[in-house]
Amino acid sequence: MRVKALYFVLIGCLSALLIAQPLAAQSKNKSPISEAQLAQLKGMEDTLAILAFAIVNDSLEQARFAACRVFIPTLVRALKTENSFHYPFERLKSISIIAPPDSSFRIFTWQLFVHDSSYRYYGAIQMNKPKLELFPLMDHSMDMEYPMPVEDTLHHDNWYGALYYTIRQFESNAGRQYLLIGFDGFGFFDKRKVIDVLSFDKAKKPVFGANVFYTPEGALRKEKRLIWEYSAEAKVRINWDEQYQMVLMDHLIPMGSPYNRGITNVPDGSYDALKYEKKRWTYIEKVFNDSMEKPPFPEPILQGRGGADIMGKGPKAKKQKTKSN
Repeated sequence: MRVKALYFVLIGCLSALLIAQPLAAQSKNKSPISEAQLAQLKGMEDTLAILAFAIVNDSLEQARFAACRVFIPTLVRALKTENSFHYPFERLKSISIIAPPDSSFRIFTWQLFVHDSSYRYYGAIQMNKPKLELFPLMDHSMDMEYPMPVEDTLHHDNWYGALYYTIRQFESNAGRQYLLIGFDGFGFFDKRKVIDVLSFDKAKKPVFGANVFYTPEGALRKEKRLIWEYSAEAKVRINWDEQYQMVLMDHLIPMGSPYNRGITNVPDGSYDALKYEKKRWTYIEKVFNDSMEKPPFPEPILQGRGGADIMGKGPKAKKQKTKSN
């Protein structure tokens, strides 16, 4: 309960900073970052980089929470700097910052390790507007229905927390949407990866989850987001592949947990995929379904060389009978 209370204190601080305090007005003209603004942002980035490192790497739980508590208002103050949207914050190595090709917004997400079986996620969506507009992402995944909230429409104040590492902009029948791929530390024995869908409603507020997933036969799947849970011992790949122009995913199969905790999931060496076509994402199982008519036996090295067999031995020569006079 103490950890949960600390978490809601932190997200409460973020909300208060965004709602209670007046937002700094930005210039209506899209001007590059001035030298004064650049110096201010660099100075704040120095502090943010130290705090971000402590959030992920400090060995004490209290210190990680304290660093996160200070990081949130410091980040908000930095983002209130005029033209901050164009500042990359490259030194924040443990903070994921991703943006779509249309540059209409960017998403900050980061992970707070609580203890061996608990993680919390934080984030914010910064809109690319003259006046700062920031939506805090409040992780409520710990309160969501088990096993997985795949059919729920969620909002920024009721977010399934994840550390996003890939974003794909696409057009759907409902307009422009964004595919998000992220990691969820979940627990000590099992991890999760999630593919979510971000869009903006008529009020221009973020919405998570959408019916954009279809079967190869063209049937609409009921899931509004996809979540995979797998053994912490396994390495699972789920990411956009530029060569194949698809989201490639390790195909998971059930097996006994190495921790004697029932059944878990592990990759079997094959791949599933999400392919974007006709303004929707088609889910394809076993996308590389290659088969051969005959087993791939190795070809004998010396085959065809004078009729030699696999051991390199040629046919036995017939002895010629000589006629005796």
